[in-house]
Amino acid sequence: MEIVLKDNEFMIVQKLIFHEVGIELQSSKKLLVQSRLLKRLFHYGFNSYLQYIRLVQINSNERVEMINLITTNETYFFREIKHFDYLKNIIIPSHPFKKKFRFWSAASSVGAEAYSAAMILDSIMAKDDWEVVGSDINTEVIKKARVGLYPESWIDKIPVHFRQKYCLKGRGRHKGQFLIDRCIVQNMDFNVGNLLKFNATVGQFDVIFLRNVLIYFDKNTKQLVVDNVLKNLKVGGYFVISLTENLNMLNTPNLKTVDTSIYKKIK
Repeated sequence: MEIVLKDNEFMIVQKLIFHEVGIELQSSKKLLVQSRLLKRLFHYGFNSYLQYIRLVQINSNERVEMINLITTNETYFFREIKHFDYLKNIIIPSHPFKKKFRFWSAASSVGAEAYSAAMILDSIMAKDDWEVVGSDINTEVIKKARVGLYPESWIDKIPVHFRQKYCLKGRGRHKGQFLIDRCIVQNMDFNVGNLLKFNATVGQFDVIFLRNVLIYFDKNTKQLVVDNVLKNLKVGGYFVISLTENLNMLNTPNLKTVDTSIYKKIK
């Protein structure tokens, strides 16, 4: 018998996800949510989504599991290459190097964005001069990011000279995968973080990428998220969103547009 996510059940899931992480699940996502949560119903032997929802409401560990399943998004190395070119050609050359250059991938998923930035920084700077931090609400993708092991098909997006220097071809049980070389991992840190809250523990950054995230939030939540993240950006630092996003409806008087989807903090 097929287990169907009913409209009233989906509405409860929508409210739960919005309350926990601020994401607005559109009605078009109902079948996606149904398919992603189905294995948890099988795991517990439930015959309705309402049973699972009741468990999520009282069990914080299962709530995290639900968030993990619903918030997993597509990612790949050097996505929207324009931003990485800007990092390499404009931002890094203008850095005074008086202090360590710090980069934050604020919605890092499985780490492809953070490792892409790390490859660029390591190829230009001395080991002691840079650091990359990645964070995400999803605990499972953070675990994967820390390992740095990816399907071999993902390597095609990485420039050849970076593949040769930073990507190790898997063998044996890791055949068909590649591992990010530990020489850059030592300059990186991945942690769980909720964008609805100011992350005081990660410190201040020269560059913050917050890409392909704002599209999931309503206006008020976007404003909250951007305000929180900008508290971690140094004056003179750069804030980068996706090429498909904009800040037009938000109040950001401390940002100056320097290029499409790239902003500089001026105060």
